[in-house]
Amino acid sequence: MRKAVVISIPYIWLLVLFLVPFLIVFKISLSDAAIARPPYLPVLDFAQGLAGLRDFLSELDFENYVWLTEDELYWRAYLSSLKIAAISTFLTLLVGYPIAYGMAKAPDEWRPTLLMLVILPFWTSFLIRVYAWMGILSNEGLLNQLLLGLGLISDPLIILNTNTAVYIGIIYTYLPFMILPIYSALEKLDESLLEAAEDLGCSRFEAFWLVTFPLSKNGIIAGSFLVFIPTLGEFVIPSLLGGSKTLMIGKVLWEEFFSNRDWPVASAVAVILLLILIIPIILFQRSEEKARESER
Repeated sequence: MRKAVVISIPYIWLLVLFLVPFLIVFKISLSDAAIARPPYLPVLDFAQGLAGLRDFLSELDFENYVWLTEDELYWRAYLSSLKIAAISTFLTLLVGYPIAYGMAKAPDEWRPTLLMLVILPFWTSFLIRVYAWMGILSNEGLLNQLLLGLGLISDPLIILNTNTAVYIGIIYTYLPFMILPIYSALEKLDESLLEAAEDLGCSRFEAFWLVTFPLSKNGIIAGSFLVFIPTLGEFVIPSLLGGSKTLMIGKVLWEEFFSNRDWPVASAVAVILLLILIIPIILFQRSEEKARESER
């Protein structure tokens, strides 16, 4: 009985905070838009009992989902989000892996300090950090002032309100999520394996590529998923740093909900986004299970 209670806690958590809200959003996605409060006409009324359920099944249609396929704005937003999320994940890996490797190779007394420095940005508000990048990347910002002062450029660089600014914001924000799993994998690395590889004639680079990199694969996979999944639905960074030209599904979702007040279409967009996210989430869970099995 005690085991059943302990096991049921995460399932109850998922039921209350994930499945029930998802069903509510899915129910709204099947409704019709209306100028009212709430701004939709529900097609399913639980107060009517079985009669309401029969009416719902008889009038069921997926008009809002069909609309998403007919309007190119939505599928372009999905494709753009996938592209930005994939590129951002790759760039974050390129920046994060050397940092994690350096932390793992640092003396033991320095590792807690380096780990704290990686986590330190989380001590401040995410929104404040994004606004700080607006001040850095603007035409009159610190970066352009520095480059102009050094004589490296003659005119200010246009970085803000471009995809470049979005990539910078995403890499900065999600870099700790990439560093920590890779550092955890590299910290457990047996140094004797590298010594054996070098004794067998491998250079340092060959030993790294043939031993260190494969053994850190689980950390790379975990970090990549931890960056890719939230980036796909990111809203704040593309809105503040990317401007109107950056097309991501999170921005489209916000505009449908709060600007157009078309809750049914917005709910359909959210459902499709969740279904897309389920794929990397399942892959991430499987990779974690394989990692745990390999450790045993």
